Order: sequence, then C-alpha cells, then structure tokens
Amino acid sequence: MPDMRIWMARLFIGIVSIWNLQAAFIFIFSPSGFVRSYELSGAAGEAAVRGVGVLFLMWNVPYLFALQNPIRYQLALYFALLMQFVGLIGEGYILSTLSMEHVILRTSIFRFITFDGVGLLLLALAYFLVKKKSASVGL
Repeated sequence: MPDMRIWMARLFIGIVSIWNLQAAFIFIFSPSGFVRSYELSGAAGEAAVRGVGVLFLMWNVPYLFALQNPIRYQLALYFALLMQFVGLIGEGYILSTLSMEHVILRTSIFRFITFDGVGLLLLALAYFLVKKKSASVGL
C-alpha cells in the first residue's frame, strides 16, 4: 500500500492547485464578472482581470510538479509554499494601503487573503508530510 502521507500531501497540493486553476480560468474567460470587484471597468478592466488569471496559471506551474510527485519534486513544493507566503503577505500589504471607503475592493482583497491563507496552510501541511517521509527514507 502506498504511503498515506504522500497521498495526503497530494490531496492538499491538489486542492490548492484546483483552486488556482479554477480562479485562473474564470478570470481569463469571464473577466466581466470581476471588474467591479476591483473598481475597474470596460476593456481595460477586463484585460487587467485576465492578466491576473494568467498570473494564476504561471503561479500554478510548481504546484503541478509537486502534485505529480511530492517527494521527487520537493523543491517545487517548497517554492510553491514560498510563493503562497509571498502572495499572502503582499495581499495583506495591499489591503493595508486601502482606505475604508473602498469597501468592495477591500472585500475582494480579503477574499484573496483568505484563499491564500488556507492555501498556505494546506501547502505547509503537505510540505511537512513530505519532509517527514523523505527524512525517514534518508533523502
């Protein structure tokens, strides 16, 4: 029977990857539903939202390697964990720069903070599961 820790790590990485990919595809193919959430409008707003979708796709590359084999691609998992942390810190900073009058925008940024906070927790759990496994096999 395959090691349960590896499968749990894959589950956690998979959840975060699916969330990122889902957000990427929605932002790329249906940006009009999100422009108001970021106080944007028109073609420029849609282009900006699509750009964030492309960033989500780029961001997801190491996650997919880690998902495939979290032991072999442990460095990719480590990088994904760091990227998630940077995203969370950056979003917190962005939120701190917005005045309270930007209620819709602040709410949208807070959703990203929540999303990335949960993602960071899941990736950290996956990393420690894999780290523990690789240490036990002498990697």
